[in-house]
Amino acid sequence: MKDKPKVKDKTLSVREQKFQEIRKKLLSQREELLTEADASLSALPEENVFSEMGDQASSDTDRGFMLRLRGREKKLLNKIEEAIEKIDSGNYGACEVCGEDINVKRLEARPVTTMCIDCKTEQEEEERLKKDI
Repeated sequence: MKDKPKVKDKTLSVREQKFQEIRKKLLSQREELLTEADASLSALPEENVFSEMGDQASSDTDRGFMLRLRGREKKLLNKIEEAIEKIDSGNYGACEVCGEDINVKRLEARPVTTMCIDCKTEQEEEERLKKDI
């Protein structure tokens, strides 16, 4: 009877394979965000001075909205970079609060998450209680 070939030590676990798939998605998402940011920055309306107050208010609102979107995208880009760095360093997938492994399905759904579902639920509940006070 022939022995099965030995598995190499460098074979990735199923979890690590999923992390590599997530990494590819994160890289793609990062590239897409950067491309969209370049396009929208070139399309960002200039600060204009209008004689009509309504026109000026509308222009200021539009510009403010676009800048807020850019700010959110920048935060997301930072989270994407952090997640990629964690995957590369082998520190990805652990809850930053309790240290337990984050479920792979959660990571696939929200690759930039840093908390397991239990810790995130608890955090959101605490935030909700603070708002009610």
